[in-house]
Amino acid sequence: MTLFLLLAGAALAGCGGPAERVAEAPWGASMKRSVAPPFPLPALTGRVVDNADLLIADQEAQLSAALATTERLTRHQFVVVTLPSLGGRSIEEVGLALGNGWGIGRKDYNDGVLLIVAPNERKVRIEVGCGLEAALTNSEAQAIIDQRILPLFRKGRMAAGIFRGSAAIIREIDEPGVTP
Repeated sequence: MTLFLLLAGAALAGCGGPAERVAEAPWGASMKRSVAPPFPLPALTGRVVDNADLLIADQEAQLSAALATTERLTRHQFVVVTLPSLGGRSIEEVGLALGNGWGIGRKDYNDGVLLIVAPNERKVRIEVGCGLEAALTNSEAQAIIDQRILPLFRKGRMAAGIFRGSAAIIREIDEPGVTP
C-alpha cells in the first residue's frame, strides 16, 4: 500500500506565530460554531464525525463514549473527524477551520484536540489547542502519528489506527496537572 503522508502539529490560532494570520480567532468557545469559516465545514454531529465512513456504528459509539469520558474527567474536548476530501486545501488549513469553526475546547483555556484523517489524500493531523500544548507537544503528536496510527493505516486497518491514536492522545491529555 502506498505510504500514508502525514502532517502533525499544534500551530494554532492564538498561539503565536504564523497561524494567527490564517485564522480569525482562537478555538475554544463551546462545541458550536464560533467563527465564520473560510469555506464550508462538515456539520459537527458529535465527538466523532466520520464523514469518510471509516468506522462502523459500534466503533463510532465506542470511540464517542471514550471521548465523552475523557471530557468529563479532564474537561478537555477531543473530536475525531474523518473527511472524504480536503477539497483542495491543506490539512493544516482544514484543521484550523474545524477547530475555530466548531469551537473545540473551552474558550478561556483553548484546550481542544482534533484528530483529522483524510484517507483519499493519505493525510492525518493532530491539531492541538494552545492550552494543551504542554501536555501534547508537536513531537508527541508526531510520535503518535508515526508509531501508533500510520503502521495500522499502512496495513489497511483504518479503524484500528484511529482507535490506537485516540488512546495515545487521551493518555497524553489525561496526565495529572494538565487540567486547569
